[in-house]
Amino acid sequence: MGKNRVELPITLIKLLIHLCCLIPLVYVYWQAFNDELGADPVEAVIHFTGIGALNIFLVSLVISPLAKKLKQGKLLHVRRLVGLYAFTYAVFHLLNFLFFEVQFDMSLFVSEIFERPYITVGMIAFIILTALAITSPNVIKKYIGRRWQTLHNFTYLAGAAMVIHFYWSVKSEIIEPLVYITLLAVLLTFRKDRFKRWFK
Repeated sequence: MGKNRVELPITLIKLLIHLCCLIPLVYVYWQAFNDELGADPVEAVIHFTGIGALNIFLVSLVISPLAKKLKQGKLLHVRRLVGLYAFTYAVFHLLNFLFFEVQFDMSLFVSEIFERPYITVGMIAFIILTALAITSPNVIKKYIGRRWQTLHNFTYLAGAAMVIHFYWSVKSEIIEPLVYITLLAVLLTFRKDRFKRWFK
């Protein structure tokens, strides 16, 4: 007789995802409003939301290989939720930049996109994440059919743009961005069979 496989409680996992993503986001803004983020709270909040988006995005890439390894197909049911939280953090990251750095001067913002390469690739990542978030509901997935998977293959391009954005945005410390580049590369190796099919 084979061993009984323990099914993971997906409802509980989703609750934990909500708590793990929402509590830090609320807390960092609470710290900002109470002047507890040091000498440069604006930079702290922008960095927190940006790195949070990247961390959560990488977690979303872990879910599929982890589900396969553990033989827990239900884990795939939380992938969309995690991806939406990555998008949520990216939205706050962009809003922080718009509000604090350019003060909603859209002409300045557009010029920044074209003049600063790290912002250019950051916007590419944000546009892709937006498209993925908009098309994530099942009803839209059914409506667009095969094109849905083609669009969601851009997930990997978004990941590359995010780590490049981080790498180019740092002034001197490059170790942390290189760690993220390595993590993304490792996670993409789990998709090597898929990439091979693309080039056949």
